[in-house]
Amino acid sequence: MNKRQIYVAVVLLFLGMMVVVQFRSTKLTQQNAPMARAQELTSRLKEVKEERDTLSEQVKDLRKKLDKAGAGTGGANQAIRDELDKVRMEAGLLGVKGPGVQVTLNDSPKELRPGEDPNLYILHEEDLLKVINELRAGGAEALSINDQRLLASSEIRCAGNTILVNTRKIVPPIVIVGTGNPDTLKSGLEIKGGIFEQLKFWGLQADVQKKNEVAIPAYSGPVTFNYTKPLK
Repeated sequence: MNKRQIYVAVVLLFLGMMVVVQFRSTKLTQQNAPMARAQELTSRLKEVKEERDTLSEQVKDLRKKLDKAGAGTGGANQAIRDELDKVRMEAGLLGVKGPGVQVTLNDSPKELRPGEDPNLYILHEEDLLKVINELRAGGAEALSINDQRLLASSEIRCAGNTILVNTRKIVPPIVIVGTGNPDTLKSGLEIKGGIFEQLKFWGLQADVQKKNEVAIPAYSGPVTFNYTKPLK
């Protein structure tokens, strides 16, 4: 073997060693990438937990301060509590009671004849909306449907064959409770040509009873304002 062949062999051996080292380095980096990502996520999770714990402590502290502020016996504190209860009641975030009516609605018990449309004899969201609107027109101050408190933002809509109120599924019999003047509320529903007469025309069941006292629960769902802010 001459010198030229020896030089070529040495160069090829050196290049081969470099390729092996580069391959092992690349493989090691690929193996370590998931580990590095896991370490990064673990560190981020730790930061989020610490932030959550800090916010929880702040909430607890604010609640203690609110309870302390509301525990006073002075006239100013009592006025603040009364005003807060009034605002919460108007917003539907406080359970209420008082005189009013209890309305019970149900599908028609009529047995369908061949070819008849069954949708004509079951309750729809538009029937509930008409009853609710009539009660509001009669001065109802608070309303609920099957224990779902109604707010200004509450939805009453059909989803397939079911009715949703505040995104909760309700089924007949449907009980609507409202506070207000019992006589006015009842007469508004039973007026000639009114909603009750329309419902009964299709055989739907509709009944209203005056009550000396009814109870309406507080709204239990979330109240969020993503685009609305107080006007200062």
